[in-house]
Amino acid sequence: MELTRRTFSALAGTTVLGLVLGGGSSGAAPDLAGRTVPTGPPPPRPRADGIRHQVGRDRYSLLVDGRRLVLWPGEFHPFRLPSPSLWRDVLEKMRAHGYNAVEVPVAWNVHSPAPDRYDFTGVRDLDLFLRTAAGTGLYVVLRPGPYIGADLDGGGLPGWLAGTGARPRTTDAGYLRHADAWLTRVNATARRHLYTRGKGTVLLYRTEAAGDSADARALARHVRDKVRADGIDVPLVSGDTAVRRTAGPEEERRLRLAGIGAGTAVPAGSLAFGGINLGWLGAPTLPTRYDEGAAIDGGRKATSRLAPVHQLGQLTRTVPDFARLREAARVRAGDRRVRVRHLANPNTGTQVYVLRNDSDTEITTTLPGTPVAAPVKVAARDAKLLATGLPMGGERRLVYSTVQPMMFLSDVGGQDIAVFTGRHGESAQVVLECPSEPETMRLDAEAAWAYDHGRLNLSVPLGIGGLTRVSVAGGGSDRTLILVFADDAAALRMWPYETGSGSFLVYGPALLRDVTTEGATAHLTGDVRGATGLEVWGPKGLASVTWNGTARRVNVSRAGSLTIEGMLPAASQVAPPALDGWRRRTGNPESAPDFDDTDWTRADRTESHGPTPVPPSGPVLFADDYGCYYGDVWYRARLTGAAGLTSVTLSHRTGPDGMVLAWLDGEPLGGGRGTAGEQETVLELPGRLRERFTDRAAGAVLAVLVRPGPHDDRKTARGLTAAGFAGAAPRAAWRIRGAAAPDPVRGPFNNGGLYGEREGWHLPGLDDRDWAAAESTRAGRRQGETWFRTGFRPEVPAGVDASFGLVLEDGDEDRAYRAQIFLNGWNVGQYANDVAGAQHTFVLPNGILRPRAANTLALAVLSQGTAEAGPRTVRLTVLGAAAGGVPLDAVSSPGR
Repeated sequence: MELTRRTFSALAGTTVLGLVLGGGSSGAAPDLAGRTVPTGPPPPRPRADGIRHQVGRDRYSLLVDGRRLVLWPGEFHPFRLPSPSLWRDVLEKMRAHGYNAVEVPVAWNVHSPAPDRYDFTGVRDLDLFLRTAAGTGLYVVLRPGPYIGADLDGGGLPGWLAGTGARPRTTDAGYLRHADAWLTRVNATARRHLYTRGKGTVLLYRTEAAGDSADARALARHVRDKVRADGIDVPLVSGDTAVRRTAGPEEERRLRLAGIGAGTAVPAGSLAFGGINLGWLGAPTLPTRYDEGAAIDGGRKATSRLAPVHQLGQLTRTVPDFARLREAARVRAGDRRVRVRHLANPNTGTQVYVLRNDSDTEITTTLPGTPVAAPVKVAARDAKLLATGLPMGGERRLVYSTVQPMMFLSDVGGQDIAVFTGRHGESAQVVLECPSEPETMRLDAEAAWAYDHGRLNLSVPLGIGGLTRVSVAGGGSDRTLILVFADDAAALRMWPYETGSGSFLVYGPALLRDVTTEGATAHLTGDVRGATGLEVWGPKGLASVTWNGTARRVNVSRAGSLTIEGMLPAASQVAPPALDGWRRRTGNPESAPDFDDTDWTRADRTESHGPTPVPPSGPVLFADDYGCYYGDVWYRARLTGAAGLTSVTLSHRTGPDGMVLAWLDGEPLGGGRGTAGEQETVLELPGRLRERFTDRAAGAVLAVLVRPGPHDDRKTARGLTAAGFAGAAPRAAWRIRGAAAPDPVRGPFNNGGLYGEREGWHLPGLDDRDWAAAESTRAGRRQGETWFRTGFRPEVPAGVDASFGLVLEDGDEDRAYRAQIFLNGWNVGQYANDVAGAQHTFVLPNGILRPRAANTLALAVLSQGTAEAGPRTVRLTVLGAAAGGVPLDAVSSPGR
């Protein structure tokens, strides 16, 4: 049975709707479904080589220059790592851990602060990112939308679009004009990096999936035609743009195994690197952190999800059999709680069994009717891949194993190497078919073996003493086979690497970045966290090794590898500096009745461009209609005829983390919280104000500060929607003020409309000597904004890559306030202390953070005034440190 896309969707939890291939002179090959491409070595590591390439597919895999490619993608959002020099760090980690492709959403709203204005400089340098991806040997799946989802404000559509009258994600002429202008700009960059032209490694281009309506299908056709007209000749893929984040290694493994042989050229990937939502970038309900469910967290450290990605990625990279699999005869497990998917390679005879356990208990089962003759354990809520018939060099073949194969490397210094992996303590049963009895030698004490009737039977407990190695000489091959057994932890320290001089396998360091050869010397670079040994298998004649530029004395092991004498030293200890010397200043002069708002925008419109209905009483108060797209928004209304006023009712749309605060003639009225939809906040006038308005015919000033959250993907209104009054029916003349002009370096999402932001209180270089000294970051019971500033200087040793976080703690106190975190002027965190599951540790991205220089930290605390506001404790923490890393360039952070 051929596996359909619908079947794949059910297995992989995603929808892939199509693959469109171009032809002609473009270099994109036609669909080769009617032609057989045999199993064979994958294409070489991609690079900008100046050679034209052909890209096609059949029902099994992508075809690159006539070779099968199992795409193993991971998603990485450059705008969530605002440090271009660290893009290389993450991409190198992805490549080392088995990924061969990176899917890259390109966010329209990040690059376009205003209509017909585009910025591809600094942290938005798409050209630099694509060059870096090519330099690290990763294919690129580019996804520029226009709508990209990606858990962004408005799904990546720019805020200013709401003010143009265009109807987003339709064939409305206004929307198409702006969308085409965006695609023209991003495609001009993409065209310089197309793999088909040998200019880069952009292999595929993903467009938004067509919806069910005729207009949505017409929009999809328009976008495809536009992309082709712009000279993009790589295959176009369309489908679900949702970011896939997994709950843990078990779910990650199930997702990845569902994609193997699932009948699609672009299998389901998941979030490789998370990062942060700078400023007001993220979608509603999302915190600043964006690394939950990612394989690599915001501090650029491996999470538990990386183990299955690493193991299976290395397998599909080094074993060609997995590039041509199709459904085979049905197999039922002895224990029916385990579901089995049986696949086979028609060229090689290799059989693959994917076992899935959806129960909450570990299950040991048999596989009747298969060559797997021993019971197999599948952990709770987990999956496992088994293979039979895999070539093991010469006439040797794998009869079966009870643990996963991880890689097979042919002719590494005249030896073949096969790696098997599983959970710590699991007993690995591996059976090899050998036409003659091999000379078998256990190189570590844990292995047991026996040869009987043409089969070599091995039993090895995983994880005892690190690796377990067994040497198998003869048995049907002129090359010795080194069998290596590793548990999940040890497998994460095994690194295959291809060079022009031959294949390498390196074991020991936390990361292998690069291998180059010079004569008989291998030069290795990478990262080390704790002290570790180093073992290197490499080409014949290899005699010496350097690590990060330092020569290491080596010995030849019985496994034919070079092992260093002693250990690679652990990374130097890094201690976070203390945060003290705080200075404090209060803001929100806008709440005073005599504040001069004559340069504010009149809020007097009667119609809105957005989808949210305008209240019958009017006027339009939606922030977007007045150019206030991101961050805090101030409203001031001059009331006349307010005699008898007893309460004010504010209707607002802020999202669940939003707030609204109000003052009447400078007196605090209090505030309220937001919800996912529209919310009403009723504010009763205190007695002293009611007395003031008993016989008052004169006017008053109502000041309202709204903290709106990000837009949803329907671009519904943010800010106030209406205001009502009880006890009086005053006339209100409204004015509105949001952020100042977008920061030309940090972008439109960095700043909102707080007074301190407009005055640059968040920027480095501000002279804050006239601010009051503060012993803590408590702001008291004051309603409104209070700012705190301090400086710090980490002393990170040379050669150490350390990641820092900022921790805000409140204890058990119930206090409602918000805090923005500015590091060197960059808005790197939004803290909401009274929200369930509130984030308390915020990544401070290196590059913005100077690891060996002075840094400026500012907190903008916004409070309802009902309780003591401001965090009780603010401290730095070290999220991780490694000896190694990549050269770090400081990110531009202009000050006052």
